[in-house]
Amino acid sequence: MATQQQAIGVAKQKRVGIITKVRRAGLPWLAVIILFAIIFSAIFAPLLTPHSPYEVDLPSRLLPPTWQPGGSPEHFLGTDTLVRDLLTRIFYGARVSLIVALLVNVIAGGIGLALGIIAGYTKGTFSAIIMRVVDSFMAIPNILLALVFAMTLGPSMRTVIVALSVLLWARFARLIRGDTLSVTKRDFILQARVAGCSTPRIMAIHIFPNVFNTFMVMASLELGQVILAEASLSFLGAGIPPPTPSWGQMVSEGRGYITSAWWISFFPGLTLALTVLAFNMFGDWLRDKLDPRLRQL
Repeated sequence: MATQQQAIGVAKQKRVGIITKVRRAGLPWLAVIILFAIIFSAIFAPLLTPHSPYEVDLPSRLLPPTWQPGGSPEHFLGTDTLVRDLLTRIFYGARVSLIVALLVNVIAGGIGLALGIIAGYTKGTFSAIIMRVVDSFMAIPNILLALVFAMTLGPSMRTVIVALSVLLWARFARLIRGDTLSVTKRDFILQARVAGCSTPRIMAIHIFPNVFNTFMVMASLELGQVILAEASLSFLGAGIPPPTPSWGQMVSEGRGYITSAWWISFFPGLTLALTVLAFNMFGDWLRDKLDPRLRQL
């Protein structure tokens, strides 16, 4: 009996400890809830709605949301001009946005992280060449360069991922290079050199772990920006081609119906704004937690 009570007491202490840690973490709960809802709806879209994002139901054209006069319980947020369920397309559009955001951050972040560490540690001619290329990419308006890529290669998800990756790597490289320059001045780097460590080993073992927090913060903040850039390209007709659902494309499709069918543009636009806001809030929180200089304030 005593052993059972001790086990219950230990379990309660663990629960209290977990709750205390969560409270001390100061999670941005609004952002967490929004992101959880978006990710959940993207993963389980087929289970959350009986409709297909490509399904056409001619009698249900331009149905308003359920709570509006003339709305149907079968189409909670209404239908669009091609008689497709709006809520279903928002769910599937979340898949597209998250896939693009993740792949772009992995590709661009990986390239920028590697080149930033190399440019910050090696210095010399190769470092100067990398930074001049970075300066060249950052001097060109992002959306303009993305449009050129998209129009040259043709609208597709692959084109959007390539275009945004080409744009984004320079931001990662510049930030990581600055962090690397700071790390290389520390004593443990000098000690590694004296010990005879090779340049690749120093970059991989000593520098990479010390700039990884900066990389994670940058990646979390850029997720929202990538989603916004993808939506902008789709809005302009140079991103995800129809009939694949995309939030930017859905907003564009409703432009001519703002006065008569406002929901076509409003709900995808609202979802896009909330998602970008949530990623920015989460990125700010992550920066406060991972940056030791901010933790001391």
